[in-house]
Amino acid sequence: MEYRELGKTGKLVSIIGLGLEHVDFKPYAQVEETIDAALEYGVNLLDVFMPGTEVREYTAKALKGRREKVMIQGHFGSIDVNKTYGISRDIPTVKKYFEEMLRLFGYIDFGMLFLIDTEDEYNKVFDSPFIDYVQQMKQKGDIHHIGFSSHNPEIAMKIINTGVAEMMMFSINPAFDMLPFDEFVFDHQDDLGRELFRGLDPKRAELYKLCIKNQVGITVMKTYGGGKLLSPEHSPYSMPMTHSQCIHYALTRPAVASVLPGCKTAKEVHETMKYLTASETDKDYTRIISETPNDFKGSCVYCSHCQPCPSGIDIAAVNKYLDIARLDRDNLPPNLRSHYQALDGEECIGCKGCEVRCPFGVSIVECIAEAKELFGGNKNITHKES
Repeated sequence: MEYRELGKTGKLVSIIGLGLEHVDFKPYAQVEETIDAALEYGVNLLDVFMPGTEVREYTAKALKGRREKVMIQGHFGSIDVNKTYGISRDIPTVKKYFEEMLRLFGYIDFGMLFLIDTEDEYNKVFDSPFIDYVQQMKQKGDIHHIGFSSHNPEIAMKIINTGVAEMMMFSINPAFDMLPFDEFVFDHQDDLGRELFRGLDPKRAELYKLCIKNQVGITVMKTYGGGKLLSPEHSPYSMPMTHSQCIHYALTRPAVASVLPGCKTAKEVHETMKYLTASETDKDYTRIISETPNDFKGSCVYCSHCQPCPSGIDIAAVNKYLDIARLDRDNLPPNLRSHYQALDGEECIGCKGCEVRCPFGVSIVECIAEAKELFGGNKNITHKES
């Protein structure tokens, strides 16, 4: 298992975590088996948004003696309504459900502001005692970090700009990324691959860059689009994607630390973890992107088809930091500069083998030179003409 730092939380999380929503209403033996399988692979991040008492108790029981081995995303405002989840911003109700979770798990690593997708929900959280309660829980040590979940890039950016959140859970997959953010991909299956998909939605691209700039780490929900991207009948593309393609796409987005697919059995955990040993060919998602109109021409999508570099340069990483730096060239965040400086590599020799391999026609050699200029030079990554 690989581990990544989750934004400014400083916590190292497994690149594949486990969403537990699909073990809701399942017997204890199945919950235990699923969690055991995940932990055997080195999973250390669990999402427990489900408000039902039984599934939370089963999860806590399965983790007995192993609580310190995992980090838990627990959500403020997820409540039980007729045995399904609902959303509440009423403080007594929020306290009831969250403090029950604390009783079971002792503490929550990432206290999540649950599903803020609209201006109204934003106001109910940030213009009310709700956010005060969450911050008090952090001050007491009952939660270690504040995060939030959302599907709306505009609202997510507004939350990030408050400075309250250290991380977020966001829905990421190629279909969601390439459709205008106010559309829902599976409402438009007859149009897909024609005019609706015009490349990466600018709002989502802006969100990813803001996350890097503000050191807000991302954990991913909807990695498979609710399973539809895996289905021949429901995929919006000419053929379904694989688990590994979906996971790899999400993990190559800026600021993403972990994907949290929902698995309801140990078998599904094993299927998901095939990603860890998948070949680069098996993980390749560029076929999907190439089905869309050529709005990606000249833009790096961080797919790493440009590799290998004979000088050992991590080209996708250089381009990620460069894209973020271009947002405000005169005010580069210190953390962005330090991330760039930490990259391993020797001199760019200008061979342009990377450009021959790039599916999207990126002028990579020019980008490396621009990055060096923007970041003030780098002892590892430099450029010289061939």
